[in-house]
Amino acid sequence: MAPKRQKSPSRKTGVKGKVKDNLTPSPMEKPDHPDDIYPIVLTTATQELFECCIDEDVTEQSPYKLLEKDDIIQDIKTRAAVSDFHPVKQFVLDYPEDEILLVFDVDFTYGQSFYLVLTPEAKARIYNVLQPPQPEIIVLEDDVSKTPEPKPWISLGSELEVDQESVKETREKLCYKFDLKRRPGLPVCFSDRNSTEAECRSVACPSYQDSRFSIKQMQRDCGMQAVPKLQSSTAQTERAVQRNVFTQYEPRELREKEKENILRSEKLKKFVNSVTPRVLHALQQAHIMNVFTDDFKALGIGAEASDQLVMVSEGLKLQWTFTDEKRAMGKKISSVSWHPTIHGLIAVTFIKKQEEQLDKSTVYINSPAFIVFYGFPDQSNPRLLLECPDDIFAFEFCPSNPNVIVGGCRNGKVVLWDISFHIPHLQGTRPNSKKASDSDSDTDTFDLGNKKENKTPVMSYCAVSSIESSHKSPVTDVQWLPKTFEVTRTGVPVQKISNMSVQVVTCSPDCVMFWDLRVPKLQNQFLADRKQDVDQKTMMTPYSIPTTFKHLDRTWKPLFRVSLPKIDTSGEYAPLKFSLEHYTCNSNTGRNTDNENDGAEVLPEYSQLRIPSAKTLKTLDDVNTKFYVGTEEGEIVYTDWKLEEDEFGRKFSAKPLLCFRTHAWFVNTMQRSPFFKDILLTTGGWNFAIWKEGVMGGPIFVGPSSEQEYSAACWSLSRSAVFFIGRNDGSIEVWNLLLNTSEPTHVHEHVASTRITCIKPCITASKQHYLAVADNLGVLRVFNVPKALRSPVKNEDLNMQIFFDQENDRLKDYLEWEELWAKPRKEEGESKKQVEPDKPVTFQVDSEEADLKEYSDYLKLEESILEHTGL
Repeated sequence: MAPKRQKSPSRKTGVKGKVKDNLTPSPMEKPDHPDDIYPIVLTTATQELFECCIDEDVTEQSPYKLLEKDDIIQDIKTRAAVSDFHPVKQFVLDYPEDEILLVFDVDFTYGQSFYLVLTPEAKARIYNVLQPPQPEIIVLEDDVSKTPEPKPWISLGSELEVDQESVKETREKLCYKFDLKRRPGLPVCFSDRNSTEAECRSVACPSYQDSRFSIKQMQRDCGMQAVPKLQSSTAQTERAVQRNVFTQYEPRELREKEKENILRSEKLKKFVNSVTPRVLHALQQAHIMNVFTDDFKALGIGAEASDQLVMVSEGLKLQWTFTDEKRAMGKKISSVSWHPTIHGLIAVTFIKKQEEQLDKSTVYINSPAFIVFYGFPDQSNPRLLLECPDDIFAFEFCPSNPNVIVGGCRNGKVVLWDISFHIPHLQGTRPNSKKASDSDSDTDTFDLGNKKENKTPVMSYCAVSSIESSHKSPVTDVQWLPKTFEVTRTGVPVQKISNMSVQVVTCSPDCVMFWDLRVPKLQNQFLADRKQDVDQKTMMTPYSIPTTFKHLDRTWKPLFRVSLPKIDTSGEYAPLKFSLEHYTCNSNTGRNTDNENDGAEVLPEYSQLRIPSAKTLKTLDDVNTKFYVGTEEGEIVYTDWKLEEDEFGRKFSAKPLLCFRTHAWFVNTMQRSPFFKDILLTTGGWNFAIWKEGVMGGPIFVGPSSEQEYSAACWSLSRSAVFFIGRNDGSIEVWNLLLNTSEPTHVHEHVASTRITCIKPCITASKQHYLAVADNLGVLRVFNVPKALRSPVKNEDLNMQIFFDQENDRLKDYLEWEELWAKPRKEEGESKKQVEPDKPVTFQVDSEEADLKEYSDYLKLEESILEHTGL
């Protein structure tokens, strides 16, 4: 039933208009609606709260909405009398079900936009009417699934176990009745008090556990099941085969008479006569060919094995992985180099990552910089550490004396090391550093020596260049000049007296510098006084600094600098990598004919060498003083290192001969082919290029663009057509120019998990070819090069020479056609200039007068327009 409002006496006596305005109209004033519904007005806030917005949640086609009873009660408690459901509060509380039907009245049949159904019977009646008629579903007899009839239960005795395990009540239940006598009619006194007083404040009575009362648990129902442990064991007796055990400690010989009888027998003579022709035939065959050669094992080895090209079917096999968690944390490997004479010894350098900036909250520990030496097969312990003043970006072993190492630092300095004292330790032999008096106690000192040898020796640098004369940017590339010539202070190549490499070339974004390891002229007199001290050498210790380059320490200055001014505009190129042409001496001085005696020749000390005067040396005109340089912007520059003089006698670097923007990003590799000294491989950005010395038209071959950025590359040391390229995603591409020039022959996916920073090959034996791959996380991996990538095919060098010549001819043809196409365009542009009259030259005064005249004309036009409009 709809709620009926009772008439209060206050409504009769009072202002009727105000009372009627504040009251909600009762359903009794509209007798048209049934008693089991109640018209109601819902505000916009209530509609959004209960998700019954008009024309969104409820429409004319779907006018009903089921509201949760608890949500309506919560709304009434929250908003009290302001709630739109407050008039039907009691009906909502008495409603038996959990959901109440709300209907959207589109036609305002009962005077409001909504009406609430107050009884479940009306809900079922209205909800069924509003539901759309469902189509009658015709069920075929074949589609009706028949309910399977239950089979009769057969007792197997399990009900007895269930009956035994069931819990039954055996005690009688006790029934207690509590009664409280009430005394009605007692007087009650009510009074008013302030709620803020302390006596009237409400006091919470939270529940708590009474320590004086506890219920003791007498019985607990729990189930247990014993599970045996399953164990399977077998035993088998090994039965050994019975054999006779004997030992023969001397040969059994015949007597002299028995020997004579055997030699005189006719049977032996017949046997020798019958066997002799077959033995001679076998010896003749063995002399002609080796019958013990395995043909299948030797198949495909050498250039004469097959006339067809060998397909790359085998991949790189990981042989060793070197990592140093202590020194490689947060660093990457910048340079890798194999030792020239000690096989299996490799050196790496770690530098900090500039592109990955650490968070401000993290604390970075500045770890010292080292050149770390690793050796096979120990993958965890370095053999030697070379201390560095700063991070080393590039280093290289001296070709004439591998004990000398030169490196370039991040701060622009050039550093020298001498590892002669640690060579026995690196080779794995024990140094003879003990005295003869300690021969009796070899066992004790041997154990102590082993404990010391377990610690990696650390060696400091011998010399470092001066701060004022060093590079202003990080040294990105270092190379030794060949021992076949040397250069003067003006860059002129001259004949070398000693068969030693004494000059170094360094590269930095600011310039290219040439350095000399010998004693300069200013120190000749000072070192002559100390000649006696040098002759009397002191014994070296593992912690002492070698005095090999003491004459250069902190005073080392370059011979000269080579800058790279831009060809068309002002400014200079920023070099990163460079490549010098390998020079072979053709004179009859005999310096290159005694290579067999290089190992026995005793090299003099660098402190005893002096820089000779350029006037006393013979100039070598056949030395190519031009070299290639790769820049930060991906340009390949071809320039000359010889300095020129101006009219005042000042030395300066000439402008480069050519410059090509071949790569889109940093040039990270410039390496000459080990088979063709005039062929150069460059990588940078997303492509690679092959250049030929003397070709001024550009690269003879440019590879296709890759999806991933190229980060490192190197030529194969055994095959002239194969080279390896490392990518930014940690993959390695293997290119074979004789098989395919449009795509790599094989791609080794994800050799490393991050960017590959350096690739260096090495050959230790005819079947031991290794490829060292360094990544951006400081991990060095050494791969074994498979047979297909190390064994050259027949006439591979000749085919590659033909390939380079064809690419060179193609480039020449392209340049000729481009020149022919450019001539008509040039003539057309010149003809247009001749047809157009020459514009008169205007001065600044004339232009100001023209501006004033134009402004006066504008004022006159404005005045005429205003007069015409009547303004």
